[in-house]
Amino acid sequence: MQAWVNKLWYQGHPLRFLLWPLSLLFAVITGVRRQLFKFGLKQATKLPVPVIIVGNITVGGSGKTPMVIYLIELLRKQGFKPGVISRGYGVEIEGVRAVRPDDLAMNVGDEPAMIVARTQVPMVVGAKRVDAAQKLLSEFDVDIIISDDGLQHYQLGRNIELVILDGERGLGNGMLLPAGPLREGAWRLQSVDQVIVNGVTNSTTATFANEQSMQLQPTKWLPVSATSEACSPTANDELVAMAGIGNPQRFFNSLIEQGYQVSQTQAFDDHSRYSESVLDELASGRLLVMTEKDAVKCRDFAKDNWWYLAVDAKLSSSFDKQLLAKINKLVADK
Repeated sequence: MQAWVNKLWYQGHPLRFLLWPLSLLFAVITGVRRQLFKFGLKQATKLPVPVIIVGNITVGGSGKTPMVIYLIELLRKQGFKPGVISRGYGVEIEGVRAVRPDDLAMNVGDEPAMIVARTQVPMVVGAKRVDAAQKLLSEFDVDIIISDDGLQHYQLGRNIELVILDGERGLGNGMLLPAGPLREGAWRLQSVDQVIVNGVTNSTTATFANEQSMQLQPTKWLPVSATSEACSPTANDELVAMAGIGNPQRFFNSLIEQGYQVSQTQAFDDHSRYSESVLDELASGRLLVMTEKDAVKCRDFAKDNWWYLAVDAKLSSSFDKQLLAKINKLVADK
């Protein structure tokens, strides 16, 4: 399904024109909703601490999770106590709930499980982000909130908006859902604080006055199984690579660019659930490598020859300075 959608949104499939009337209806509905908040007919909830939105205007993965982790580490170095809220995409959550480091991805969502496993940050998930934020403030010692996604969740008041854009894919065909990948029009990028472009841009990707560059840098191989004592992959090993993220090819390309021998690749739909038997058959005795987001869904049944490649987001020092200056001003004003 994801492969077909990619053809529609990113490869110029003619069916997009047949879906245009639905995109027009989507534009009307979402536009009316924005106006209700703009003119005060619906009220956004303001919180007593600064709120940073890490979102996008496109559907699918663009690098939000590494960016959230980057912000957590940056803020902690400056003495802040960040907390995170998220929808918990792909899972049914009754109300809101805190995420523990040992929570299964199937119960709290892929990204929340990964973020907490990596950082142990206080985090609450739920469909109503305002309720999640209030629970976060009432139960944890946090002084700044990062919202993983939620750019279009206008009920949640925000102080800083950061939009992550996939440099390779850009805005796709530039059309709104369902004919294209956009949740909001490209005009929305002019009103956010920063447009953070993940990776190298292609020739069709527009540039923005408020643009910053982000690179995902591989750090090290880690075993998916906590009890594995096997040796980590080397350039001489035959690898089978799998990925169930928004843009699997990005992961596959990164392995090849690092000089690894990738004999087979397998792309899964974003947020796919995995079984031991399927992945064991895919590996067929070879080293199976995956992303960190995939690994959190496999850690309870992983084999010794399964590995994931941890990556860190890298941004410029100017981005850090601009962001921290605005946060410090917000704190002073509050």
